[in-house]
Amino acid sequence: MFQNAFNSLDRIMRNDEGLSSELDYAEQTSWLLFLKYLDDMEREWADEAALEGRDYDPVLEPDFRWATWAVPRDVDGKPDPNARTGKDLIDFVDDQLFPYLESFREATDDPDNIEYKIGEVFAEIANRFRSGYTLRDALEVIDTLDFGSSQAKHELSDLYETRIKRMGNAGRNGGEYYTPRPLIRAMIQVVQPVIGETIYDGACGSAGFLCEAFEYLNRDDLAARDWNALQTSTFYGQEKKSLAYVLGLMNMILHGVDAPNIRHTNTLAENVRDYRQKDLHDIVLANPPFGGGERKEVQQNFPIKSGETAYLFLQHFIRKLKAGGRAAVVIKNTFLSNTDNASVELRRELLTTCNLHTVLDCPQGTFQGAGVKTVVLFFERGAPTRKIWYYQLDPGRSLGKTNPLNDEDLAEFVELQPKKPTTPKSWTLDVADIDEATCDLSAKNPHAAEQAPMRSPEEIIADMLIRDEETRGILEKVRELL
Repeated sequence: MFQNAFNSLDRIMRNDEGLSSELDYAEQTSWLLFLKYLDDMEREWADEAALEGRDYDPVLEPDFRWATWAVPRDVDGKPDPNARTGKDLIDFVDDQLFPYLESFREATDDPDNIEYKIGEVFAEIANRFRSGYTLRDALEVIDTLDFGSSQAKHELSDLYETRIKRMGNAGRNGGEYYTPRPLIRAMIQVVQPVIGETIYDGACGSAGFLCEAFEYLNRDDLAARDWNALQTSTFYGQEKKSLAYVLGLMNMILHGVDAPNIRHTNTLAENVRDYRQKDLHDIVLANPPFGGGERKEVQQNFPIKSGETAYLFLQHFIRKLKAGGRAAVVIKNTFLSNTDNASVELRRELLTTCNLHTVLDCPQGTFQGAGVKTVVLFFERGAPTRKIWYYQLDPGRSLGKTNPLNDEDLAEFVELQPKKPTTPKSWTLDVADIDEATCDLSAKNPHAAEQAPMRSPEEIIADMLIRDEETRGILEKVRELL
């Protein structure tokens, strides 16, 4: 049912001239889903209030509730034939609905409040439908979706994740919106969070790490106290980009976190010197953006100045960990060996303030659309590094859109990581053997077979001439037989 609904949405959106890409489809699906979800939740909250004998004060005014404007019905429960459509519908959404919802941002300063989140969502995105007729068709499809059960949310979350993945791979940097879920699950299995700990991603994007961590911790037999902890005081995220913020918020809702603690803010605008104990977390899981360039005033928030966004995020993550806190962070593999001052100093800080116990070397193609190789750094805050265990991930095939990374590819890494043995794919580096001047941490597998030395151009030409002679001789023999 849900798959058919999403397929119908795709067909509808392709017919609207205002929607031209997977990014548009994901964005517009998100605000429609958000309002339908909010309507379902409002009805649920009202029912709970009635059972408890108290009044319920709706979040939205009557004219802006889903049942009033999106899919209004007559007294018999049938779709109202006089419902807005065409230009009337577009004008209402653009000139009344979105400005009203955006105004919620000014109603409260609490970023965890549902009113604040409504304001944030609709201050940052726009209605891109140009035809009120296609919007009407989309509304009727969305209206068939029901958020009332955990099973429904689970199915919807899978479909929504697929949409985010398609968007991330549609000619863009795949790592910007979508980190491969098998990689995330492996990182979580190594870090092993438990209920009662806080989990943080300061570059949460579409909230893949937080959603997978929720799936890891959630069980059917959770006590009410533990369930409440998962809902309210476990997962924390921050995201700068507007679309990614909306995607992350909706993704967590669909996974079962009704009021996600995701804030729309520039994490790097925070001065890392100002953090107090209450600002720290037990676990950091993240894939910060690569490249980019940060302004000098932003760099002033960090002890090690760098224009590389990922380096600033890594400093942020180190300082957001409690003593003994654990982290798994994706970063470009060039971080391990770059010789610029920022790279060297950051490696030195990581080694002296944290126990960098594991480095997972990921193969080319792990991130679709991203032309960089990456590693995952696993570290704990507090004690310095003594030994680093490296694992070279080798699925035995080239990774691509039709051959993506899967859980089986990472199974051996997850199994071996606790004991950190030496194998053809893994080895241990003693920090005492690292060059103190460069702190080079290059992931060079000492067990890998040495590549044959490159031949000179003269040797290659001579070899080609020999092969030509051999070919000519074989053809002459064939001619004689003919």
